[in-house]
Amino acid sequence: MATRTPSPSADQQADRQARGVPPQRRSGDEQGGEHRPAGRLARARGSLAHAGDVLTGWLARADTPATSFYLLAATTGVLVVLGLVMVLSSSSVESMQADRSPFAEFTSQLGFAVLGVPLAYAASRVPVAAWKALAWPAVGLAAALLLVVVVAGQDVGGNQNWIRVGGFSLQPAEFAKLALAVWMAAVLVRKAPLLRDWKHVAVPVVPVAGGVLGLVLLGRDLGTGMVIMLVIAAALWVGGVPIKILLAPAAALVGVAALLVLTSQNRMTRIGDFLSGECDVQAGCYQSAHGLMALASGGVTGLGLGSSREKWSYLPEAHNDFIFSIIGEELGLVGTLLVLALFACLAVGCMRVIRRHEDPFAKIATAGVMAWVVGQAMVNMAVVLGLVPVIGVPLPLISSGGSALVATLLALGVVLSFARTEPGAPELLAARAGVVRRSLVVASPLGRRAGRRAAR
Repeated sequence: MATRTPSPSADQQADRQARGVPPQRRSGDEQGGEHRPAGRLARARGSLAHAGDVLTGWLARADTPATSFYLLAATTGVLVVLGLVMVLSSSSVESMQADRSPFAEFTSQLGFAVLGVPLAYAASRVPVAAWKALAWPAVGLAAALLLVVVVAGQDVGGNQNWIRVGGFSLQPAEFAKLALAVWMAAVLVRKAPLLRDWKHVAVPVVPVAGGVLGLVLLGRDLGTGMVIMLVIAAALWVGGVPIKILLAPAAALVGVAALLVLTSQNRMTRIGDFLSGECDVQAGCYQSAHGLMALASGGVTGLGLGSSREKWSYLPEAHNDFIFSIIGEELGLVGTLLVLALFACLAVGCMRVIRRHEDPFAKIATAGVMAWVVGQAMVNMAVVLGLVPVIGVPLPLISSGGSALVATLLALGVVLSFARTEPGAPELLAARAGVVRRSLVVASPLGRRAGRRAAR
């Protein structure tokens, strides 16, 4: 049996110190063992406080007048690259089955990206005043093209929304979203003092915006029509229209959507399949079921890029409306969360522009573009996850589709032009551009030679 050594008294400790003998260590239970948990908790709290201070300091340094511009530009670039990779992965099998090159869809998408990225850069350099001046011409051109679609458009998948001339095809409804966002901003800014009177909201918003929406719906494209409704609602909200005035157009839009559903057997069947608890996975719920199977089989880290099973003609529209399922199957939960985070970054960048910009026109137009891009992304993901019926809208910047990619890049270029003109941003961007140019000159062979000659 172990015995406990008695603790030395204060006189004994002093005598040991006088003789140069090290003080006797106390046993664990006498060293304040009962205070160890409290000490560890205090140290943990201190560590968390330090980490919080570091994170706060990092965020404070990152929050500059140019943050919105860099956040939007970087996020857009990552989404475009991710989209190209996933279009190549998800479309190669079906392209080969159609006796085409496995790179056919990827090459087409890459070509539109090569067209859209310079357009976005050029749009980012356009002054805000120029976008105001282009508002009426843009919405007029969009309405004219939509009218051509109604009269002589091509039917694809039950929707008449394409113009085809020779080997060239265009979907005007995609560009109409941007035209409408810019036009709504210009009109609402001019009528800002009068927006509490419903008559000034109705004219010209109802005939023009309602006309554009009506032309899209005449082509039976309810998915795009719903996105345009989001653009109109966001512009009216940020423009300062009172809620009591918004209720009437909101009810009207809901009524129009319900009418379009009730008059379409295809849409009624989709909604019935969605609401039914006994939907046939070999018939009406085939696409939704295989989309969920793709997400489920991916697990946390996915099967690996290019290793999807559902893209082997099991999942319809794998490279388009249901590309999010292929992302989940090949890149797993990590990949899907990455996509969510990227669209969240787009939303944060747009909200920064809305909050920080001094021009109401830029605020309203940015709200319209954000409602379009982020709202459409949320709808697409909700469809894939089975939260809403299949609507048929692509995932912006990622799904295959040339018109959608170019129009979205152009719209984000417009928002970048607003971010470039936030208070303090022009000076900071110019200063950083000057540093980059000087660094490139120094790093160039001619710069190095000049430096060596100056040193001599």
